[in-house]
Amino acid sequence: MDTRSTLTELCGAFNAHDLDRIMTFFADDCILEMPRGSNPWGSRFEGKRNVREALATRFEGLPDVHYGNDEHFVDSSADTGISKWTLTGTTREGTKLEVRGCDFYTFRNGKVIRKDSYWKIVE
Repeated sequence: MDTRSTLTELCGAFNAHDLDRIMTFFADDCILEMPRGSNPWGSRFEGKRNVREALATRFEGLPDVHYGNDEHFVDSSADTGISKWTLTGTTREGTKLEVRGCDFYTFRNGKVIRKDSYWKIVE
């Protein structure tokens, strides 16, 4: 598996808002950790169905979300990849967002088993 290419393709699937394509990259027992939440890890979603539902809410809340200026880094010895990006989008209420962030991915047998997301807090 070429992890860097996988990360690039995954970013493209996110930018296309193609949940079916996005989920082909994820294992059945995957975990998604989003930045916001009441716990130190933000919000955690476990299992492919729950991860899909959580990602769907991202596209609903930011219908024009885009991950630009993407860069991808790989540690093949640990089955880990990192994607850095600038998220831009407009909320349903009309608020424009632009924020730098990154995703830490862990892979097993070519599938994402964990996606841990972080982004800057813009005040």
